[in-house]
Parts: sequence; C-alpha cells; structure tokens
Amino acid sequence: MLFQYCSVSSLGGDAGRETCVYPLPEPHDLFQASQLKFEDFQKDLARLRKDLRACISEVEKVCKISDEENLEPFKEKMDDFLKQGKLCDNWCIFRFLELTVFFSVKAKAGEKEVSPNMFFSIWHEFSSDFKDQWKKENKTILKERLKAAEESFRQAKEKASYSVKPKQSSGIKAKLGMKI
Repeated sequence: MLFQYCSVSSLGGDAGRETCVYPLPEPHDLFQASQLKFEDFQKDLARLRKDLRACISEVEKVCKISDEENLEPFKEKMDDFLKQGKLCDNWCIFRFLELTVFFSVKAKAGEKEVSPNMFFSIWHEFSSDFKDQWKKENKTILKERLKAAEESFRQAKEKASYSVKPKQSSGIKAKLGMKI
C-alpha cells in the first residue's frame, strides 16, 4: 500500500515519460553509505581538527608579522574559513543522529546508538524495493498513456474520414465524349 501511494504521488506530471526521475537516492549509493563506520569518520575528523589547529597557528603568525594595510583582507577571509571549519566539526554526526530520531530508528539491543550500517541497510532495502515498484508503476502509466494516445488517434482518424464522390462529367472532355 505504501509503495503504491508513494509511486503514484511521486511520479507526478512526468509519469510515463523519459524525463521522469527516480525520487529517492539510488540503492547503490545507500549501500555505499551503509559501509561507513563512525570510527573511521572520527579518525578523519581528528586529522581535520589537527590540520585546523595548525592552520589557526599559521594564521596567527601571519597576522603578527603582517602590516596593517595588508592584514585586513587576509584576516577577514581566514576568520570566515576558520569559523566555518569549527562549525562543521561535529555537524555530520549530529545530523545523522537527528535523522535517526526523525525516522524513529532505534539502536539494536546492546548498542548505544544507531550505526550507519544499520540505518542505511534499512534504507537500501526500502529503496531497492521502491525502485522496482516505481519502475512498474511508471511502465503501467506509460502503457495507459500510449493506449489513450492510440484511442484518440483512432477517433480522430474516424472523424477525418471523408467520402469520395464520383467524378462529375461537366468538363470539356465529358461534353466531347457525349457527342461522339
């Protein structure tokens, strides 16, 4: 029931056309996301934090030795960059956890939080099934549109049929033929 509702409501005006785009992430992309581990991600974040701290110290050094007239454009740009780096620090993990709460996904027994593997595995299965159903619905709608187009063409052809009247003999050839 859910598949049918989603299929019909998401196909919209492009249903049965080549321009109709699959509305969910591709199942393969979700499978790849399910292979992500927070531990690996945490290591990458730790490396990025270390690089950010090194960048902060380099910016401070440059700001100390630079002239005031050359300092302002550089300092402003670097402050924006560093502020953005600090904001993005734990943003991904927070957004993922927020997403799991939104979809009411609970951690398995014995685990304290939902793993990306579990979450995206569920989505991968759903997306695969949904894509199959979506393709079927799209083909069904395409067939219905094709039948409707054929029917309207047939009706137009029937209306446009004309009757051929016999040739009237009122021309010069007919008059000469009648005299002979």
